[in-house]
Amino acid sequence: MAVKIFVTGGTIDDLEYDSEGEAPTGQKSNIPQLLKDMRVDLSYDVEVLMFKDSKFISDEEREFIAKKCGECSEEKLIITHGTWTMPLTAKYLGKMELDKTVVLVGAAIPANKEKTDAMFNLGAALTAVQTLPKGVYITMNGKIFSWDNVKKNKDTGFFETER
Repeated sequence: MAVKIFVTGGTIDDLEYDSEGEAPTGQKSNIPQLLKDMRVDLSYDVEVLMFKDSKFISDEEREFIAKKCGECSEEKLIITHGTWTMPLTAKYLGKMELDKTVVLVGAAIPANKEKTDAMFNLGAALTAVQTLPKGVYITMNGKIFSWDNVKKNKDTGFFETER
C-alpha cells in the first residue's frame, strides 16, 4: 500500500510567509525529514503542492488540491495543512466525494521545534489513512474527525466535533 502525502504549508512546516500568505521560494518542507526521523516503514511519496498560510488558502487552491487528489494513482492520501482553515478544506474535499481515503493533518508547534506535536499528529494520520474507510478526515490532538463534523476551537487551539 502506497501513501501519497501532499504538502500545502502551515505551522507544521515552520515557513516564513509574506503579507499575502505565500512562502518565498527556497524554503523546504519539514515533512520528508520528519518521516525519516519517525522511521516510517511504509511506501510513500511526498509532493509539495504549495507553501501557503492556511488563512489565505482560496477555493481555487482547494480545487487544485482536490484535482491533485483525484489525479494521483494512490488511494490513501495525507494532506499537511495549516490548522486555521483545515476544516474548510476538509469540507471542500468531502463534498467532492473522492473515491479515496484522505486525511488532513497539521501541528500547533512546528516539526522542527522542541515539544512539537507534528510527529504524533503525522503518525496518527499515517495509521488513520491505512485503517479508515474511503472518505475525508482530519486527525489532530489524538482524535479523528469526519469532514462534515469538525471545527477548530480558536480559543483552545484544539479540534472538536461541530455538533
